[in-house]
Amino acid sequence: MSDYHEKTLAELSTLLQTGEVSSSALTEYFLSRIKQQDAELNSFITIAEDQAMAEAAEADERLKSGNTSALTGIPIAHKDIFCTRGIKTSCGSRMLDNFISPYDATVVNNFKQAGVITLGKTNMDEFAMGSSNETSFYGAVKNPWDTKRVPGGSSGGSAAAVAARLAPAATGTDTGGSIRQPAALCGITGLKPTYGRVSRYGMIAFASSLDQGGPMAQTAEDCALMLNAMAGFDEKDSTSIEKEVPDYTADLNHSVNGLRIGLPSQYFDEGLDDNVKAVIQTAIDQYRDMGAEIVDIELPNTSLSVPVYYVVAPAECSANLSRFDGVRYGYRCEDPKDLYDLYTRSRGEGFGAEVKRRIMVGTYALSAGYYDAYYLKAQQLRHLISDDFKKAFESVDVIMGPASPSTAFNIGEKAEDPISMYLSDIYTIAVNLAGVPGMSVPAGFVDGNPVGLQIIGNYFEESRLLNVAHQYQQQTDWHRQIPDSFK
Repeated sequence: MSDYHEKTLAELSTLLQTGEVSSSALTEYFLSRIKQQDAELNSFITIAEDQAMAEAAEADERLKSGNTSALTGIPIAHKDIFCTRGIKTSCGSRMLDNFISPYDATVVNNFKQAGVITLGKTNMDEFAMGSSNETSFYGAVKNPWDTKRVPGGSSGGSAAAVAARLAPAATGTDTGGSIRQPAALCGITGLKPTYGRVSRYGMIAFASSLDQGGPMAQTAEDCALMLNAMAGFDEKDSTSIEKEVPDYTADLNHSVNGLRIGLPSQYFDEGLDDNVKAVIQTAIDQYRDMGAEIVDIELPNTSLSVPVYYVVAPAECSANLSRFDGVRYGYRCEDPKDLYDLYTRSRGEGFGAEVKRRIMVGTYALSAGYYDAYYLKAQQLRHLISDDFKKAFESVDVIMGPASPSTAFNIGEKAEDPISMYLSDIYTIAVNLAGVPGMSVPAGFVDGNPVGLQIIGNYFEESRLLNVAHQYQQQTDWHRQIPDSFK
């Protein structure tokens, strides 16, 4: 039996380029791992076996002809929020359970152009609303390190699939921490780029001013390879930023000697588990040993980020999800009496409890008489949060802290307490509100459960984040750890 699943994206790329393995063999290998082992995790909604093997055969032809990119022939999984032509795109919801997308999202198309194979679509919180992957219509995803625990959300399927090595890498989306928090809880590397860096076209919208797609993989180097394919201007996306895309792999080997790391006091006070704090402290000490300078900083408006987010995000989701009405596509109720009945029952039956909760909160915040008090006020406070980061980056290069206040909690533990669930994103949300890039890298374990170190950078400084993370991964092997039952 081969050990392809233990290899990073970069290592698999070398094997493909030198002809040591074919894309067809590699794709078959990972499809077989998914079929054998995903029943334990429920990380996939759809496995695209026939399409994957056809794409792999094409990639093999490309590899023979030499018309390749670094990613040609690599199989990956896509979060089921990205439209994929000819494959069901459900967004984890009953509402879209019958939706076969007629087109590819720009991110998916970019990967196809690079010769990447789509293994299938990963499970997620319904319409990306959740921090635990328990709101999915297809059932909860389980954490490969302990199947009684959650993998984090909303990109929990992608994180679990990569952690269990059912796929070498996967795409995710991050609205309030949905790449970084599951990456932290599953012990993988995940990057949320600067808002506007990666096209949102064909990525089903939750909160349009916050959503951003990004890579999830074993290492920072792998994320750099993926971001090379994902990033770039897209005229089909009005929020896309016209800015040259660097080669994200070019700066990985710079020394971190002299790097100024800011530690916000707000990320280390009450609410952070003591054992998690100790792991994060050890990771920061590692950077100190590598020559980095540690600077204490303040992000005074951090405490506002959760309430601001839970006004802005639901307001945008109530507008975005109004298109799912049972008329044009998606779920439609049986035998509607009239148009009103069609709308109300299709939406009532098609959406789950958390989505309905957020639609109602958002509709309330946008309604006449409350708009100024809630939505407008939240947008004003959002500016303060963004200004905190701008001010901090005047004196430091990156900011570090935990990605999550604790390790993964048990499935069902917070299901009846939405507020406690919402607070699990306390360290990640502000990054989305400000639009800056952030990532989580594996930094150790507490009682066998992974802990993620969050690294936050200034606008469009993904190269620096990836370099800082890569240098840490040259000194540690946390990112190489695989859960025992998936070795």
